[in-house]
Amino acid sequence: MEHRTISLAEQVFDRLENEILSGKFPRGTVLTEMNLVSELGVSRTPIREAIHRLEQEHIIETTTKGILILGVTKKDLRDIFEIRLRIEGLASAEAAKRITPEELAELREAVELQEFYVPKNDPEHVRGMDSRFHLLIYRFSGNTALCDALLPLHKKVMKYRLASVSNHSRASSSAQEHRLIYEAIARHDAEAADARTVEHIKNAMEHILKETNE
Repeated sequence: MEHRTISLAEQVFDRLENEILSGKFPRGTVLTEMNLVSELGVSRTPIREAIHRLEQEHIIETTTKGILILGVTKKDLRDIFEIRLRIEGLASAEAAKRITPEELAELREAVELQEFYVPKNDPEHVRGMDSRFHLLIYRFSGNTALCDALLPLHKKVMKYRLASVSNHSRASSSAQEHRLIYEAIARHDAEAADARTVEHIKNAMEHILKETNE
């Protein structure tokens, strides 16, 4: 198994990205480098590297007053889901063609754990399994370019996915939709896996956009 050393700048980037996308820093918040030095306990150099990458992600903007948190707007959400509607089904179709029994068992576990947590009204664990399900499909598609395109889009809807699965009705429907995607992949039915995934993304988009006022 390959082990990779994660640089301090990458650690800072991952933490800040997670905190911004999870909603810890709401849109419009202004931070300074000194705030971040104090909070993270690191020097300015890794913070500046992380800020540069976050600007490339278009979730912050450097201004004369400091670091402005842009986060993800409703328009951003709509754009993200429009892209996912067009390409995420392809990931499921590719996974259906090439998935191994071992990978299928891993995917099934994610579905079963999501189904386990939904009736317990445990949105954090439900979101965790929801995320794991999608990330496994990206990986099992065997398409690196597709995976690289989908991963950042998936991350950017983090806060909204938690709000979505906190709605018990939507959480239950989402788990059922995942089960149907899994079954299509298990049958190696690429066409059905694609169609089920597109339907799932469309339902998620409609629910999240309806509930989002930003």
